[in-house]
Amino acid sequence: MKYYISVDGRAHEVEVVERLGELVVSLDGKLFDARYLEVDDLGQVVILHEGKSFGLSIEGDANQKFVTLAGHVRDVKIEDEREKAAHAAERAKNKGGGSVTAVMPGVVVEVLVQKGSVVEKGSPLLVLSAMKMQNEITSLVEGVVSDVHVTAGQAVAGGAKLVTIKVPEGS
Repeated sequence: MKYYISVDGRAHEVEVVERLGELVVSLDGKLFDARYLEVDDLGQVVILHEGKSFGLSIEGDANQKFVTLAGHVRDVKIEDEREKAAHAAERAKNKGGGSVTAVMPGVVVEVLVQKGSVVEKGSPLLVLSAMKMQNEITSLVEGVVSDVHVTAGQAVAGGAKLVTIKVPEGS
């Protein structure tokens, strides 16, 4: 099965095939020789690759994970072939607009737009505090804010809807 994985916004293609009772993994078209060991039921795993071991802590749901490696949290999104096609159809329907979501849990510090605000690609939408850092969340498209789902001071989970942007017809 093919999976499309985004790690901190960088896209990768992973193919997993079972051969003779073992999983064979390709990463971006190249064989990836690694062993995966679950340490516990809480998302702690070890990956053994090229003589090195990597301890990971994995949290999240089936589509989006937050993976901690050496104290650094990585935003990981996972889609299989069916989900990728469904999401592409949804994006086409919305013409690139849609919901802006939190990439990790945090607290909304400040909301910089309101319903009806016109935004450009890269326009700041809000400030989210996560892991002791303030992150400016920006628009990925040009459009109009059709809904603001959060308020300043509100705690949000990873994947929570923050703002919905509608792209004007004909854009």
